[in-house]
Amino acid sequence: MDPRLISIYASAGMLLGANGLVVTLIAVRANIEGMPGSVIGLLGTGYFFGFFASCVWTPTLIQRAGHIRVFAALAALYGITALLFVLVVDAYFWIGLRVVGGFCSAGVGTVIESWLNQIAQNKDRGRVLSMYRVVDLTFVTAGQFLMPVIGAAGFQIFAVTAIVFCAAIIPVSLSKQRSPPPPASTRLRPLSTWALSPTACVGCIAIGLTNGAFRTVGPVYAQEMGLAVDAVALFVSLSVVAAAVFQYPLGALSDRYGRRIVLVGATCVTIAASLFLLLFGGAEPSFVFIGGMLFGGFALPLYSLSVAHAADHAKPGEFVELSVGLVLFYTFGAIFGPILSSSIISGFGPSYFFAYTASVHSAFVVFVIFRMTRRGSVARAQRRRFVGMLRTSPLFSRMALGRRARNGKSDAAP
Repeated sequence: MDPRLISIYASAGMLLGANGLVVTLIAVRANIEGMPGSVIGLLGTGYFFGFFASCVWTPTLIQRAGHIRVFAALAALYGITALLFVLVVDAYFWIGLRVVGGFCSAGVGTVIESWLNQIAQNKDRGRVLSMYRVVDLTFVTAGQFLMPVIGAAGFQIFAVTAIVFCAAIIPVSLSKQRSPPPPASTRLRPLSTWALSPTACVGCIAIGLTNGAFRTVGPVYAQEMGLAVDAVALFVSLSVVAAAVFQYPLGALSDRYGRRIVLVGATCVTIAASLFLLLFGGAEPSFVFIGGMLFGGFALPLYSLSVAHAADHAKPGEFVELSVGLVLFYTFGAIFGPILSSSIISGFGPSYFFAYTASVHSAFVVFVIFRMTRRGSVARAQRRRFVGMLRTSPLFSRMALGRRARNGKSDAAP
């Protein structure tokens, strides 16, 4: 392994793990504090609003202050927000903190992925990406279990989270490597992205509506179904692990048989998992884990499949703009998904969260089938190799699609 990658992976792992913990912890703690479902939904909305703002503005910050300073500032700011959650227990203040958290999350992701993009060569790009995914899976899963070990009701869990955010600054700040060129700001042209692939755009909206809500409201669903804090952490972790296990087999199938066919198949399994949780989640705690694992295993990879479908139709110079456009469509869905789903839980009960996800995914299946009658499939020889995507920043798409930044520009994809 390139020694330069060790410090990057160390910082990335701590940040990804702490961020994954915060997403679950804030939902659980808000429920403990007696905040209404509508507020918990707005916490998720605030996060994704900040996430999108960071995708637009972080390149400008990096051009002004440099990668290391921006990374240190945003990681420290994220740690400050973790402490403020427990120091000021107020619903609207928490929503503001989640906006800041979303901005910090996407910002530090942009910095980390800029470095990986600079270091990765075409010959070892797959290994760099695979290790990044392993770091993501390992630290996010491990981070979930800090909550049951320390407890979600006290101050300590927030203090530990802030410590992890601050500790993430150390490896990158003390490394000898030079900062990469600042990422170029990319125009937002959603109509162009839509014209390139309506299926991918609708898919990203649907996935934002459901998966964005699942990460925010899913822990509340698990609590309302009677699971203890350690079981809630297991519920979330099983969905993440299942997504990692199923993502690449689904991607390989889409390389072979076509993206939309696999999109329809995976979405249908997601609908079945949603209906299983709707009908049987309250019967037995083990059913919640089984359903959550199936839901995560097939719902979470839908974003990667949608991006891969759009990439098959893109020209080499369109990839970065395409990735930003798809993040925009995902964010549209993710902003409204937590509000809608939390309102449904408040009005009808926790199980009906999965009636909501089943409805959204069913509408997506209908749309994909309609599009299959309007546009032929890309020939197998012309499909780009599937790559599992992280929604940490649009720069991940540049790296995953084999593009390397040089002086603010990028070469054509090989």
